[in-house]
Amino acid sequence: MLYVIHAYDYTDEQALDRRMAVRPRHFDGARSLKAQGHFILGGALLDPAGKMIGSMMLLDFENEAQLDDWLQNEVYVTGKVWERIDIKPFRQADI
Repeated sequence: MLYVIHAYDYTDEQALDRRMAVRPRHFDGARSLKAQGHFILGGALLDPAGKMIGSMMLLDFENEAQLDDWLQNEVYVTGKVWERIDIKPFRQADI
């Protein structure tokens, strides 16, 4: 099952510092997901000025339990980078 994730960062003064502090570990986790066939695509959400304000990921897990397991250990969650996370099942258009 594909899942699209829109995760929005905290907006306090230290939010960007927290993001940058754990960003290398977040990328390592994404590389691991990709090697396991779970990561399809992702990147930073930007505001009109080009500042990072969150993330978008398209992930492929067999079930919601696997998704939940990943989410509980994601450093942007444990490191208080993402404040609000919206996850929806996703069906890719066959075109």
